[in-house]
Amino acid sequence: MRIVADTNTVLSGLLWGGPPRQLIDMARAPSVSLYTSLVLLAELAEVIARDKFAHRLHLAGVSAAEHVQDYGRLAYVVEPQPLSGPVSRDPDDDHVLACALAARADLIVTRDLDLLDLKVYQNIPILAAADALRRMESQR
Repeated sequence: MRIVADTNTVLSGLLWGGPPRQLIDMARAPSVSLYTSLVLLAELAEVIARDKFAHRLHLAGVSAAEHVQDYGRLAYVVEPQPLSGPVSRDPDDDHVLACALAARADLIVTRDLDLLDLKVYQNIPILAAADALRRMESQR
């Protein structure tokens, strides 16, 4: 299964547990394939370096840069084409949609309500991590 996880899902999976972590662990297995883009990796690098995550990084004993490099090695990097026009209420979310098209993704996984409200984009379901895991389990 080909999955594009947006930055909030990746960040949650890298720094905490739960369904987002399960997706990352499944990619390490590898029972799923994660896809990203240079734009999404840059966004991850910017967000994970914020002061509010310093304590979690310290507890993990891993730097923000190491987490981003690790994810960059784990996920396949694609080069998306710009969308023909805005799709999401938040223009930054269109990068996730463009990445999913370039990756020929089966799922987009997010916690972002602007994306979740779309439900589907170009026949690609948009789900929260827990819902994505349930869907994958039911398809086995």
